[in-house]
Amino acid sequence: MAGEVCRWTSQKDALEAFAGFQGKIESAGQIKPLHWYVACRLVLEGGFDPADITPRPPFRIQTRSGKPPLLHYDESKAGGGERTILGGLKTKNVDVVVTRDGLGPVLAVSCKGVTAALRNLTNRLEETVGECTNLHITYPALVLGYLVVLRANRQVDSVLEDALAEAAEAEAIEEKQPGRALTKNDIAMGEGGEPVALVMRFHNALREMTGRRGIRNDVSRYEAIGFGMVEMEPSALGTLLDSYPAPESTLRLERFFETLYLRHDERFVTSAPDLASKTRRLEWASDSPALALPELDYEPRVAS
Repeated sequence: MAGEVCRWTSQKDALEAFAGFQGKIESAGQIKPLHWYVACRLVLEGGFDPADITPRPPFRIQTRSGKPPLLHYDESKAGGGERTILGGLKTKNVDVVVTRDGLGPVLAVSCKGVTAALRNLTNRLEETVGECTNLHITYPALVLGYLVVLRANRQVDSVLEDALAEAAEAEAIEEKQPGRALTKNDIAMGEGGEPVALVMRFHNALREMTGRRGIRNDVSRYEAIGFGMVEMEPSALGTLLDSYPAPESTLRLERFFETLYLRHDERFVTSAPDLASKTRRLEWASDSPALALPELDYEPRVAS
């Protein structure tokens, strides 16, 4: 999947690809569709110019005098790759970045997908804090989001313990190989249907790393973090688990994008009226052809 360009991708497409991927993790095939979903959503719902986004989504804008712009779906405009951002400690390739001419990166989203090996969640927390701090040192106004999805691998019943022990013996051979058996360390959901303790601790740690409001606030916090668990039961493969995080959690995915937009507008539009003509997000004409894309699972930003 490396080298491929951004495609139109709905949330359903992205999560099904994440849940159903059986290849090697190093190929990034399990997470690229999530990058494309984020990039497309930033255009359709967020009102960002597709030319400002890396990877470039498959859209083009048709401007019209005195009327809202028309948004067209155009595969020939799509691009791939990641954008390299200058950090305070090192350069960093970030999955999805919105860059404004003359301002630099204004909004960025880092995507992570956890398929198994939950013992590594602690390492991910260290990486997450480091990435956020590194980028905010150089760009304190950057609106930074962290979007993480985790496979809701289930412990079917107590008999599984025996099978897990056998699978663990083969882990050294099969680890990172397509279709390998789950081990105890891969189980995210307990027998009662609740997340295991490792997952809950991961959620609680992420909750303390989000909510950055102003540019003088803690640089180790993200402006928004979204966390979702993806169903692995065959009958519902790729759907988002609704029971966790809890409805009141700040990490629920439905709050992720609206928080990014709010922080962007506060910093680059409301607090900078002289730049507003350049930084204000676009509103699409209601008859834009791109708004008729199949499986559009959020409200596009349409001019009233």
